[in-house]
Amino acid sequence: MIDYLRRNPQVRTIRVAASDLNGQPRGKRVPSRFADKVVEDGTRFPLSVLNLDIWGEDIDDSPLVFESGDRDGVLRPTERGFLPMPWLEAPTALLPIWMFHEDGRPYDGDPRHALRAVLDRYRARGLTPVVAVELEFFLIDDSGRNLEVPVSPRSGKRRKAAETMSIRALDQFDLFFTDLYDACEAMDIPADTAISEAGLGQFEINLMHGDDALRAADDAWLFKLLVKGLARRHGFAASFMAKPYEDYAGSGMHTHFSVLDAEGNNIFDDGTQRGNATMRHAVAGCLDAMHDSALIFAPHLNSYDRLVPGAHAPTGISWAYENRTAAIRIPSGSHKARRIEHRVSGGDVNPYLMLAAILGAALNGIEDAHEPPEPITGNAYALDLRHMPSDWGSAIEAFEASSTIPRIFAPELIRNLLLTKKQERHYMAELEPAEQVTIYLDTV
Repeated sequence: MIDYLRRNPQVRTIRVAASDLNGQPRGKRVPSRFADKVVEDGTRFPLSVLNLDIWGEDIDDSPLVFESGDRDGVLRPTERGFLPMPWLEAPTALLPIWMFHEDGRPYDGDPRHALRAVLDRYRARGLTPVVAVELEFFLIDDSGRNLEVPVSPRSGKRRKAAETMSIRALDQFDLFFTDLYDACEAMDIPADTAISEAGLGQFEINLMHGDDALRAADDAWLFKLLVKGLARRHGFAASFMAKPYEDYAGSGMHTHFSVLDAEGNNIFDDGTQRGNATMRHAVAGCLDAMHDSALIFAPHLNSYDRLVPGAHAPTGISWAYENRTAAIRIPSGSHKARRIEHRVSGGDVNPYLMLAAILGAALNGIEDAHEPPEPITGNAYALDLRHMPSDWGSAIEAFEASSTIPRIFAPELIRNLLLTKKQERHYMAELEPAEQVTIYLDTV
């Protein structure tokens, strides 16, 4: 791991960072000459640091702070090792880390460990999820009083219109996207296709599928840091907030997944376009947990502006074949690649918690052999369906009262997330809408 710094002597400082519950990187700046100590011994900071609110403040009534003396955890490097940080001016390396107790036990309040625990359940059954995510984001000029599309570096103009699947829109920001793909290659983030989306200055980039869901979450987390940092170098902002513009669709983070058995066979494939009983059981598990998991898929006040009828985001709990109005879509294509697309999450999610919630729910369904209702046809918005919580408070209540969520997440993580969201909800209510947007624009 330390060989990276020996091969890159121009790197003078490193960042060591872990994801908190909101997906914010928390950590330290360290001179590279002391990197050996971090790699060998880890570093330390309080357990409470992974349980801060969106402003980076302590949770007022958290037992992790004064009640326990604000004790330390030990943070050790993940398997990813050192990565360049191409959005910074000075050559710098990032070392992703995750948290453990002093005795070596994983810290249950770490979102990366939450996903690892779900994957351990799959591994115990000889199963391996294959995962890909699609990330939507906005490029934004936030230099004035109102958010706007950035001026095109090519034309010098500001085009205030939706540009769905527009090559012109991609070309207007070609230098940014060229730098972004170069940076993804340097960081070994498997960025694939880019398209322009329906919102003002909105784009989507797909990350390639792989059979390491923990790495897929790492990729999504790192990609969000990269996009936001690199956009600032180009003179504008990039944001994954769910809905920056009232009159346009928001940003999602759709997840595609299948599951392999020990021999590498797709356990959803029965040689047909419909998929088999195991796939239906996984769908049922996802549907069963969807209402109570809304706090994971829509974790912020702004998230619920996206989840409205007719806005290209699902509101009803349903599944369908090749239907993008449903919350769960079974894409067409080769039966060998039979998979489930989960379409609920906003771009503002923590990728570790999101994948843990989706994969954990799917495995619950497989273990319980639940059958889903019949797949819908037509426009899901026009059907009489059970709906997702329509506001933040209802999502918090559903998460807290759920009997499904404790099958997926550890009690400490559930407690910490609830305390965090209750505190954020209290203080967000004191802010004007413009102040709320300012908070979410650069954080989520």
